[in-house]
Amino acid sequence: MSAVLDWPVEPADALDNALWTADAIAAATGGEVVNGPFAVAGCTTDSREVMEGDLFIALPGETADGHRFVDGAFLRGASGALVDRTVAHPHVRVASTVAALDALGSAARARLLPEARVIGVTGSAGKTGVKEALYAALDRSSRGQAHRSVKSYNNHVGVPLSLARMPARTRFGVFEMGMNHAGELSALTRLVRPHVAVITTIAPAHIGNFANEAGIAAAKAEIFEALEPGGTAIIPADNAHVDLLAAVAHRHAARVIRFGTVAGADVRLIDALPTSQGGTLVTAEFAATTGMARKLCYTISQAGAHWAVNSLAVMAAVAAVGGDLGAAGLALAELPDLDGRGARHAIATTDGGTALLIDESYNANPASMRATIAQFGATRAQRRIAVLGAMLELGATSDAYHAALAEPLIAAGIGKLVLVGAEMAALSAALGKIAQSPLARRIDFVHVPGAAEAAELLGSPDWAPRADDAVLIKGSNSVGLGALVKALVQRNTPQGGTAPGDI
Repeated sequence: MSAVLDWPVEPADALDNALWTADAIAAATGGEVVNGPFAVAGCTTDSREVMEGDLFIALPGETADGHRFVDGAFLRGASGALVDRTVAHPHVRVASTVAALDALGSAARARLLPEARVIGVTGSAGKTGVKEALYAALDRSSRGQAHRSVKSYNNHVGVPLSLARMPARTRFGVFEMGMNHAGELSALTRLVRPHVAVITTIAPAHIGNFANEAGIAAAKAEIFEALEPGGTAIIPADNAHVDLLAAVAHRHAARVIRFGTVAGADVRLIDALPTSQGGTLVTAEFAATTGMARKLCYTISQAGAHWAVNSLAVMAAVAAVGGDLGAAGLALAELPDLDGRGARHAIATTDGGTALLIDESYNANPASMRATIAQFGATRAQRRIAVLGAMLELGATSDAYHAALAEPLIAAGIGKLVLVGAEMAALSAALGKIAQSPLARRIDFVHVPGAAEAAELLGSPDWAPRADDAVLIKGSNSVGLGALVKALVQRNTPQGGTAPGDI
C-alpha cells in the first residue's frame, strides 16, 4: 500500500519554487543582497510593466536611467530590485546592471535540467511567427513546461531578459534572436546556447548595414556558433544563400536539416491547400536524413505560402528536440493571429457592413512585403485597400526596393493604395510612370508623409472602407502604422460585438 501512495520523485523537485531568490540573484551576478532576503516570480526592465512579486532591473537608458523608477516599481508591487547603487528597498547591488542582466540570463540557462532543450530562431522575416508557433507546439506537448521570449524581445536586452524569466523547471525554451549588424548574433547565441538553431530566411532586411545579402546571411549564420554538442541546424532550402548557411552550419552542428519546396529538401512541402476557415492544409515529407522518414498532413491556422513553408521549420525543430508532432499539429491549427504580424479584425463600415482589416504593421522588408502583397491579392474582397509604410534600413538600395513593389501591387489587384513615408516616393514615381501607359492597369494611389495623414484619408468618403472590402496595413514599426490599426479597430468595432476579434 505504501508504494501506491508514494509520490514519484522527480529531479525538478529539488528546485526552488520561486523564479529567483535574492541569494540566487547575488550568486549569479556577483552582487550583494541589501535589505533582503526576498524572492521574485518574474522580472522586468520596464517599471510600467512591473507586476506583483517581480524583480525590477534598473538599466541605464539613452534618455532616462532606470534607477529613477525604482520607487515606482515597488509601488506597483515589485519584491526586489537589481541596482548599481543602494536604494531604500530590498535589492541586489551590482557594479553594472547591464552586465548583471547578462549574468542572470546565463545562470538561468545553466540551471536547466539536462533533459531540457533550447531552440534559437532568427531570420530576415518570419522569426516571431516561427517562435510563437514553436512555443505553442511544445507547450501543448509538454503540458505547460515550455517558455519563450515574448513580443519581439530579440536584442541585447530582450534575449538575456527572456532567459532570466525562464523557470528552472522549463522543459523547452524558445528564443528569438535578431540583429542588424555583424557580430550581434554571435553574442546572443552564446547566451542562449541552443540545441537547435533555426534560420527562417535570408532577405535584404537591414541591408543598409551590409555590403550585400551574403553579408546578411553570414551574420545570421552566427546563430550556429554556440550550438550545444550534437546540435541541429535548420536552414531554408529555397533560399539563394543556402550553401553559405550550410557551410557554416556544418562547422558547428552535428546535423543540418534543410526545409522548403525544392527537391532534395530534408523536410519538403508536398502540397498546401487553403481551408474554408482561412488556414492552410499542409502535406510535408520528411526524408530519412531527419531520422523519421514519413509524410505528415496537418492544418495551420495561417494563410499564405510563407506560413506553409515556415511550418516545415517548426515541425523539423519539434522533431529535433523530441517533441510530440501530433500535439504540434493541433497547436498549429489553433495558433492565434499575432498583432502587427497578420492579425485579422472585422471592422464596421459606414454603409452598415463589415470589412476585413489585416494588421501587418510591425515590420516590413522587401521579401515580407512581396509575400504579404501576394497573399493579399488572393484575399476575396469587393475592393482591396492597402496602406504601405516605408521599409527602413535599406541604405543605397532603398529607392530600387521600394520602386520594385509596383509590379506585385498591380498583380495583386489593389484598388486603392496609400503610401506612407518619404522613402515611398520611389514607389509613387514608379506607379506614376506605369499609369502613363494606356494599356496599364492603374492603381488609385496617394502618397502621404505620415500615419496621421493616412488615418485622415481613410476617414474620407472615397477612401473609407466599405462592406466586404479588405484593408492591408503594413510597414516598418517606426513608421507608426500600428496606431492607425488601433484607431480603425476602435473607431469601427461592429455593433453588438464585445470587442474587435480575429476572423
